[in-house]
Amino acid sequence: MYKLHHLLTFQAVHRTGSFAMAARELGYTASAVSQQIAALERETGLALFEREARGIRATAVAHRLAELSRGMLAGVDEFNSQVRWLAKGLSGRLRVGSFTTASVRLVPAALSGFRRRRSGVEITLDDGEPEKSLGALVDGGLDVALVYEYGLSPRQWPAGVRTLPLVREDLLLLRPSGETGPPDLPRLAGRLWITSREGTAGDLSLARLCAFAGFTPAIAFRSNDYDVVRELVAHMGGVAVVPALGHVPDERISAVPLLSYAAAHRTVLAIHREGDTDPVLRDFLAALRQAVPRKADHLVAL
Repeated sequence: MYKLHHLLTFQAVHRTGSFAMAARELGYTASAVSQQIAALERETGLALFEREARGIRATAVAHRLAELSRGMLAGVDEFNSQVRWLAKGLSGRLRVGSFTTASVRLVPAALSGFRRRRSGVEITLDDGEPEKSLGALVDGGLDVALVYEYGLSPRQWPAGVRTLPLVREDLLLLRPSGETGPPDLPRLAGRLWITSREGTAGDLSLARLCAFAGFTPAIAFRSNDYDVVRELVAHMGGVAVVPALGHVPDERISAVPLLSYAAAHRTVLAIHREGDTDPVLRDFLAALRQAVPRKADHLVAL
């Protein structure tokens, strides 16, 4: 295997036509340059320069070797440039996982702000609930993921995963717009309830919330799509509890925060591997913080 620095020295000598000039260009002594060329000639078995009284003359095989090695050395130079860019976070790859609500309300603004500073970074986005994203993160398939946890259904994060809380959302009680007054859950015990799929964190949170109010909700419909939940409330006269980021104001629906229940909230977090020190990740986390609404109802930036 030919030594890279020997080839770099050879290119300088071939270009300048002089050991002394190549030495000045490279910061070596003329003797060191001569020794490296001699070593390359031994490695290749080729006579590269004819030594003359007044200097050196490149041989025909030296011209050919210069052509052959030029592209390879250009690739090495490009590799070194890319390494420098990676170290500065100016290029690279970022694989993001996110649940649907955050993909709509937080991620686009974060990506927009991030792109303005890191246009050379390749970004991929994969939708998935926290369980899926967490597994992909731990396995190395994602670099960062947006996840959530309910106050009434806290999560345990595995060792080696670092969390960055972004925003806390109130849980909102949704009722048909004609219904007013405080959100008194015990009075809604006999209503038809709409919630997320069975066994999800949202489903468990509702069950515990109603248990504190002294009843078990009669679940009529289930959907993880908050647009579907909202339509069912409007058309079927049911009631539901959804996090603030999942609700879009609708004149057909009354949305009231459950402020009398201390744990009636959901927290959105960014998670990443503890040992990941990539500056690209650091800048994306900063962009996520900037993307959190600062003056929105029922949201508190963390």
